[in-house]
Amino acid sequence: MRALRVALHLHASSTRVFSTRLHSSSLFLHRTNIHISPSLLDANVSFINSNYDNNRRFRRTIWTSTPVCMGRRSCKIAGRKEAQNAKKMKLYSRIGKEVVSAVKKGGPNASTNSALAAVLEKVKELDVPRDIVERNIKKATEKGQEAYIEKIYEVYGYGGVSMVVEVSTDKINRSVAKIREVLNNCGGKMADSGSVLFKFRRARVVNIKVSNTDKDQLLGIALDAGAEDVIDPPTYEDDTEEDRSERYYKIVGSSENYSSILSKLREEGIDFESDNGSELLPNTTIEVDDEAMDLNKELMSKLLELDDVDAVYTDQK
Repeated sequence: MRALRVALHLHASSTRVFSTRLHSSSLFLHRTNIHISPSLLDANVSFINSNYDNNRRFRRTIWTSTPVCMGRRSCKIAGRKEAQNAKKMKLYSRIGKEVVSAVKKGGPNASTNSALAAVLEKVKELDVPRDIVERNIKKATEKGQEAYIEKIYEVYGYGGVSMVVEVSTDKINRSVAKIREVLNNCGGKMADSGSVLFKFRRARVVNIKVSNTDKDQLLGIALDAGAEDVIDPPTYEDDTEEDRSERYYKIVGSSENYSSILSKLREEGIDFESDNGSELLPNTTIEVDDEAMDLNKELMSKLLELDDVDAVYTDQK
């Protein structure tokens, strides 16, 4: 393997990636027809595909980046769908936890349990499948199932960026250990309580995809409904028209006028995504370089993969 690494380094000016062919006790380098960027040849080897050729000789192909099997546009679409599905599953998980906690407090009957009745109203508003509710009502009555506790953890990312991690867990020690593990692996740092949270404000938010409306129409609806603000989606230098169309406007409201905003959007036939009770919005945003941006995105993604984590908010622009 050391010989292979040296050979890869010496041929860094080439635009071809190498595969190895093991025959007897010797190690040979064999060029393939796969082309990659020269700058990737010094990267750590990440993907290995082993098979046999027609002469039954063992052949191993090594990629220094993820093999692309679909094409850039298809990959972007697949990535968006995956992100949308993950967002939906995270919402269902959070609602499920709220159902369990409500049933633990006041029983499974919504007519006598105001906490459960409030959750069921939210379920209706967010269009959460009924089986999610029924499954978690049953889960709450199982022996050994504890109520979920909501916690907030404050985190420092790269480039001076701050993050707030919202957690709902039945095991505090487990959630803390998992978050610290992600931070250690991704380079984040746990912040002291109160050192980050003051940079954010809590509000009711409606998310509308850019492709579903135009800005003037949205401003008119927000004005009529008494909304506080309409936040434009972020834009980046290398954005395509398709990238921009997949981003979201945010209508910011309060608990008092939130229902009115949703009603106005329904009247106009505009599709939207409501929040799960509220969101944290940064008071000001921080602009960072591309490297820090990518590292922060990876950190947030890894945090959101944790079952106990319901949401991660950042002041990164």
